Order: sequence, then C-alpha cells, then structure tokens
Amino acid sequence: MTETSISLVSIIIGIIGANIMGLIFKKYSFGIIGNSIAGVFGSVFFIKSLGRLGFDPISIMQSGTLNAKLLIINLLISFIGGFIAIVFAKKLKNKMNKV
Repeated sequence: MTETSISLVSIIIGIIGANIMGLIFKKYSFGIIGNSIAGVFGSVFFIKSLGRLGFDPISIMQSGTLNAKLLIINLLISFIGGFIAIVFAKKLKNKMNKV
C-alpha cells in the first residue's frame, strides 16, 4: 500500500462515516451526494489537522512496511471526521438560513 492508496482509502472511509451519520440521524442528512461531499471535506480536514500527530499516510509507510496501528488510527479519524462534518455543515446551513 502506498501513501496515495492510504489517502484514498481514508477519504472513502470519511464518505462512509458521513453517510452513516445521515442514515442514523435523519435531521442531519443532506442526501447521499451532500453527505458524500461533507465526508470528503471532513476526512481531509481531520487527517490534515490531526495527522501531524504521527498517523498521516507518510508516517504509516515510513519504515517501508505498513504500520497497522497507525493505519487503524488514521481510518478511525477519517470516519469520525466524516461524522462530524455533517454536524458542522448542518449548523452552518441553519445559521445561513437565519440571515
């Protein structure tokens, strides 16, 4: 697995997290396309922000082999990022509609 593959898998996990959030909590759903877009941005934002702690794709492959623990943390943060992005997007939409 290369760094690029890890990044793509992380984004897909973020999309899955956002869509699951939309399925569980209907009031936060933007539909499949809206949830997917929010999941991409949430996943990328959280991995770029928190990845500096040592679980970014480059750190996962640093020794030349796959570090499974760091990969699991990376995927978990991507999933949570997609989940949280839906909440932030809904709050932003509500604030914009009030004006």
